[in-house]
Amino acid sequence: MTDQPNLTDVQSRQLLPIATGRQTWAALRAEFAALPGLSTVAAVLLVAAAATGLVAPWVLGRLVDDVMARSGTSAIVTWAVVIAGAAVLAGLLTAAGAAVTARLGETVLARLRERVLDRALHLPSATLERAGTGDLVARAGDDVAVVTNVITTSGPTFLGAILSIVLTAVGLFALDWRLGLAGLVATPAYALALRWYLKRSVSYYARERVATGERTQAMAGALRGAPAVRAYRMEDAQVAGIAQRSVAARDLSLEIFNLHTRFGMRVNRSEFVGLAAVLVAGFLLVSDDLVTVGAATTAALYFHRLFNPIGLLLLQSDAVLQAGASLARLIGITTLPDSTSDEPSGPAGPGTPQPAGLEVVVAEHRYDDGPVVLRDVTLRLAPGERVALVGASGAGKSTLAGLAAGTIAPTRGAVRLRGVPLTELGEHRVRREIALISQEVHVFAGTLAEDLRLANPDATDAELTAALDLVGATDWLRTLPDGLATWVGEGGRQLTAAQAQQLALARLVLADPAVAVLDEATAEAGSAGARDLDLAATAATAGRTTLIVAHRLSQAATADRIVVMEHGQIVEQGTHDQLLAAGGGYSRLWRSWSTPALAGTAGHPSEE
Repeated sequence: MTDQPNLTDVQSRQLLPIATGRQTWAALRAEFAALPGLSTVAAVLLVAAAATGLVAPWVLGRLVDDVMARSGTSAIVTWAVVIAGAAVLAGLLTAAGAAVTARLGETVLARLRERVLDRALHLPSATLERAGTGDLVARAGDDVAVVTNVITTSGPTFLGAILSIVLTAVGLFALDWRLGLAGLVATPAYALALRWYLKRSVSYYARERVATGERTQAMAGALRGAPAVRAYRMEDAQVAGIAQRSVAARDLSLEIFNLHTRFGMRVNRSEFVGLAAVLVAGFLLVSDDLVTVGAATTAALYFHRLFNPIGLLLLQSDAVLQAGASLARLIGITTLPDSTSDEPSGPAGPGTPQPAGLEVVVAEHRYDDGPVVLRDVTLRLAPGERVALVGASGAGKSTLAGLAAGTIAPTRGAVRLRGVPLTELGEHRVRREIALISQEVHVFAGTLAEDLRLANPDATDAELTAALDLVGATDWLRTLPDGLATWVGEGGRQLTAAQAQQLALARLVLADPAVAVLDEATAEAGSAGARDLDLAATAATAGRTTLIVAHRLSQAATADRIVVMEHGQIVEQGTHDQLLAAGGGYSRLWRSWSTPALAGTAGHPSEE
């Protein structure tokens, strides 16, 4: 069998918590208790549907007795009508119960999804980095899909089968306690089969969900770091890692299927034992005139009726157990402490930045178990200083920017703001103090004003307009049919890449952070608006401590200090004129970039 995902690697990433069985049941009980009316209706309909299903076997037993007693045709017709009516009623109750139960389950899942999303959105960036985005994506995607499928399809059927088994057992004892005891002969066999299965399957499903998360993490990591992977020529190693995790997930699925098949064989043996016991007991009781033939017939039909619900339990247990493992993973996220702060979340307003000193000291940094991408890096930004990072693709510029912004936690090192480690400031304080804008910005669906107020909910329309004006967006703002009330993003006005960047810069102005980190945030190289974006970025970051991953050397030339990186280390730093005079790597980059024949092709590679 293929090796499972390396547990050491999994533990080193500190996966997000998984709820215990007790925590999972407690969370579900709390959700159902919050919907008492819907929960009660669902329970009544399911019980009524299961109880109505017992009518036909009981009537058939009475019919056998009437036939043996040579009762009239009218009695037989009456029983036939009762059987038909019970079948119709059982069908209606089953359909209604399934619909209400599905509605109840979907409502509970929707509320749970909201809680999961709330916690996920408030996860500290460093926590998410340690856990890996694959773990969170797998929970928000695969695990929700598994639970949703069970709620809408398997769940109502599974609950109905359990109720049918319980009520059928009650019906057996109601006929005759000795027939009930005969049916119980199969109970130890069922219990042993179920115990055998559960003892093995629960851990398998938990491992399968972890393996799925590992596979997602491997793919997400490879895609996220594609430029670095290419720069280090690690394509084969990354593909091999994804293949290893995929094979591990596949092998676990095959083992679960094999386990499921063996469980089915044990259940079949239990059914045969129980039915044989009921038939033998019925024969002996009828022979001694202790029960009627009809009662013995009903008992046999009742026990035979258990085959379908038990078979359903067998078929659906696979999905239900998977849903249980997925629920535990979802509820595990909700158990994370609420990281929201009582401190005011909005800035005082644009135009009043309080610059701060920033220090990044990294002895070593790597992604998961990959190669070292930063080594022996010390970067200090004085309050209000504007620093540009320059280097070839894979040099580590974006990684260093992520560390400075607090979205990545260094493997070995520390990041300090005003001399205080970011880990001690708390996620929300860091987010208010440090803003990161990357090349890929998102335009949220909603009005332009709502999109801007994500940065400062208390901002007035005048402040929103002023922020847009500062970053040069006034011209296209005037073309919008409803101005700030114009719907943008999905389903609305589609902004160009340059306009989206201006929108992100306007949000930066409104958020008013002490430190701004721009990771190729104006990388519209070759576009007509490239210079305008550079000017917008300069205006938006005026007075703030700023770190820029420069896409064009013209951006770096205007910075207070330029830091040149190669292979994850700082090799040069100084002003533009100082570095040109030094004649090092930056000087060569500048000459090749500024040469007309090469302009636009050198000095601004894509970043990892």
